[in-house]
Amino acid sequence: MTLTKNEISKYLFKKLGVKKCDAKNLIEMFFEEICISLENNIQVKLSGFGNFILHNKKQRPGRNPKNGKTILITSRRVVTFRSGQKLKNQLKNQLLKNNNVKYTRQKIG
Repeated sequence: MTLTKNEISKYLFKKLGVKKCDAKNLIEMFFEEICISLENNIQVKLSGFGNFILHNKKQRPGRNPKNGKTILITSRRVVTFRSGQKLKNQLKNQLLKNNNVKYTRQKIG
């Protein structure tokens, strides 16, 4: 299942009793503010949830998967999300509760 902006606005409508259009506008404004902040090189830190961070990727060589030829991948800006410790703990606890298993961190590679 995927949570959408529309479903979040429906939740706000039911939980807060605001008009549907107001709930939808609130969600749109929230995400717009995040986008504007990132466009202005401002990190977005949501306490208890995580951080949206803007990274500048340098130009680098790559490969076209269709024909195998070497191409140049242009420099670009990308957004990454790092979940906060509170969110990580909440998800870990939910996993333990649902699976009733001991949580162990596995090494990859």
